[in-house]
Amino acid sequence: MKISQGTLDKIEEIFKAQQYKVRYEKGNFKPGSCLILEAKVVVVNKFATMDVKIAALAEILQEIEIDETLFDENQAKFFQSIKPKK
Repeated sequence: MKISQGTLDKIEEIFKAQQYKVRYEKGNFKPGSCLILEAKVVVVNKFATMDVKIAALAEILQEIEIDETLFDENQAKFFQSIKPKK
């Protein structure tokens, strides 16, 4: 997966399609992100590097239930490209 703002934007769109809100906040938590399931909010450390942000969000995508029917064609292709092979 390419480390770029475009990749980060695409991952954020995947969360948006799943009705999750991605927020970038400063705070005293380890680099990466945290997930508030009940509120469907993902909080990412705004001071983390681009690669840490992408890795953290991609990891959370593996932990949540994904409804691929909510994706448009481009989102579905991108999600399939980052989804781990079983």
